[in-house]
Amino acid sequence: MKVLVIEDNQELLKDIQNFLSEEGNVCELASNYKTAQEKIGFFPYDILIVDLNLPDKDGLEIVKTAKLDKIDVGIIIISARNALGDKVKALELGADDYLEKPFYLAELNARIKALYR
Repeated sequence: MKVLVIEDNQELLKDIQNFLSEEGNVCELASNYKTAQEKIGFFPYDILIVDLNLPDKDGLEIVKTAKLDKIDVGIIIISARNALGDKVKALELGADDYLEKPFYLAELNARIKALYR
């Protein structure tokens, strides 16, 4: 599976990459909105893992753009935002799943596999 992880926390970004790569996934990284949009525009991905609190734009903009452009990709939100309204908004915009931080990497991996099925 080809996964793009969009997360500004460098430590978490590397932890996710290492874990998912060990599980046999091709894992690419973006630490901001601009880099993520460039990569999504050039390469096909099976799954996007999107943090909402990016330094240059809200991660929900990635969800909106992917859906408007009719990109066939699964989207999992990872966020410290745990308000019901944030979860509902993300899912209504087109995210497939929402995982609150902190989370276990094994759970993220299980959700990726479930979404890919």
